[in-house]
Amino acid sequence: MSIKRETLADTFALISFGLVVGLLVEILVAGLTIEQSLQSRLMSIPVNMLVARPYGIYRDWIMSFSHIFKSRKVGDTILDIVAFVSFQIPVYIGLVAATGATLEQIITACLGQIGALMLMARPYGVYMQICRNRFVSGGMRTA
Repeated sequence: MSIKRETLADTFALISFGLVVGLLVEILVAGLTIEQSLQSRLMSIPVNMLVARPYGIYRDWIMSFSHIFKSRKVGDTILDIVAFVSFQIPVYIGLVAATGATLEQIITACLGQIGALMLMARPYGVYMQICRNRFVSGGMRTA
């Protein structure tokens, strides 16, 4: 897979997944209006553009340890959770800290975010791999 296609696939995956999942969570769970959620999702696009490819590279590295699990399905799920949480929490801390939140607020927000990230990790990993496979034929391990 070429670097350009990898970057395009990973960026498309993170932006589109974040848009759909973010809208659903913000509207149905957090109670934001459609307008508020759309504004939030638009503001997330530049951040997602910056972190999409680095996350894809990081996830590939984490997933290279799948051989240590007897079950590929269990291993891929665990490794997707490890990759997603360990990569996204530092990014989230930076975003929340930039709002002027206190350390206590940051910790509280992160604790809630960890649960959400754990639930989203495997679906996102599978979706990202589907996007990669669609952008480039062959060469990449399927999720």
